[in-house]
Amino acid sequence: MQSEQQKFITQRPKSKVLFERARKSLLGGVPMNWMVKWAGAFPPFVREAHGAEFVDVDGHCYVDLCLGDTGAMTGHSPAATVSAVQQQVERGITLMLPSEDSVWVGEELQKRFGLPFWQFALTATDANRFAIRLARQITGRPKILVFNWCYHGSVDETFITLENGVAKARRGNVGPPVDPTVTTKVVEFNDVAALEKALSPRDVACVLAEPAMTNVGIVHADPAFHEQLRKLTRKYGTLLIIDETHTICAGPGGYTRAENLDPDFLVFGKPIGGGVPGSTYGFTQAVADPIVARHNLEDCDVGGIGGTLAGNALSLAAMRATLEKVLTEKAFEHMIPLAERWTEGVAKAIAEFDVPWHVTRLGCRAEYLFARQTPRNGTEAHDAMDFELERFMHLFAMNRGILLTPFHNMALMSPATTPEHIDHHTKVFREALKALVN
Repeated sequence: MQSEQQKFITQRPKSKVLFERARKSLLGGVPMNWMVKWAGAFPPFVREAHGAEFVDVDGHCYVDLCLGDTGAMTGHSPAATVSAVQQQVERGITLMLPSEDSVWVGEELQKRFGLPFWQFALTATDANRFAIRLARQITGRPKILVFNWCYHGSVDETFITLENGVAKARRGNVGPPVDPTVTTKVVEFNDVAALEKALSPRDVACVLAEPAMTNVGIVHADPAFHEQLRKLTRKYGTLLIIDETHTICAGPGGYTRAENLDPDFLVFGKPIGGGVPGSTYGFTQAVADPIVARHNLEDCDVGGIGGTLAGNALSLAAMRATLEKVLTEKAFEHMIPLAERWTEGVAKAIAEFDVPWHVTRLGCRAEYLFARQTPRNGTEAHDAMDFELERFMHLFAMNRGILLTPFHNMALMSPATTPEHIDHHTKVFREALKALVN
């Protein structure tokens, strides 16, 4: 690790100078605090990015398998989105008024996900917050339920975990406005019995769930889990919110269409605008009816749902171009086989060096975890993490021109990713294992 760290610093003098300058005006020397988590002594400062690659200020070119932790799953600056954004900038950026693009996007979302009504926000975090508020209003219930080690952006209620079976605020939960045990119930993913026990008091407004866990390593649902989840939420009068922000990797309609799920709400953010901030949340007719029934024109501009820039013309133009011309069926037909190729290469190296790891995949997303057994829930996945080993693997890769997601060992494919990019990762991954084993 020391050798790799010295190599990183020596080869990036311009990034080092920028980082030292940034520390005088930016907290920690970065625009958002989580950017300090990159494995190097400082993050590489980016000069430009195109497709599946970017170049830092020192001239190093990287194969980008992080892709903005899904925000740039489209590839960086896809031509169709860039063109639409350039044209819209000249026509107006934000107006607090609808555009034709908003109608087109709503109709396209209907086709992709099967839900009839849609609204827009700027981030998936906000879309999740708004869906939770609507669920509480409709049901009159105070609590929500999430799965242990879930990820739904920075939604306050979701930063909760289980420790020896007892719910508590999650480590790193910064200044929670309310103890999350007051607002939230938490159970393990795939634990149907615990789910029913938590829902049976009928005080849970909604279950907020990723259809497969993605931010603690990939944790797949058991074969009958989603059927039981939907059955139990209906049995106890609880609404179901499916967060597809990461699992859109499963296909153009996300995991919901790929596995024929039937949620009450669906949230989709990050790559929907090709990197331009934007998100959406959709819902059924049964959800829309009570929303409209309680709609008060005088008060509809307050109440915790909205945002002056939500649904702005620029975001909607970017969404339309991205959905119509970038995140298409054809694109996924290209991306998913590349993720399969990545998975096969990693699995072969793991077997060759007999390290106690495994690799798994969901659509065009793949990830390795430091355990032989595939986890069934968040606790098992979290317990398989090794922070220092993860940092070594990421730094080793970064020094050889590959960027992985800094929060775990995830690789994501874009329409611009090539087989050569994947084979380069396989080569570097094998070299890293060889260095560790020897």
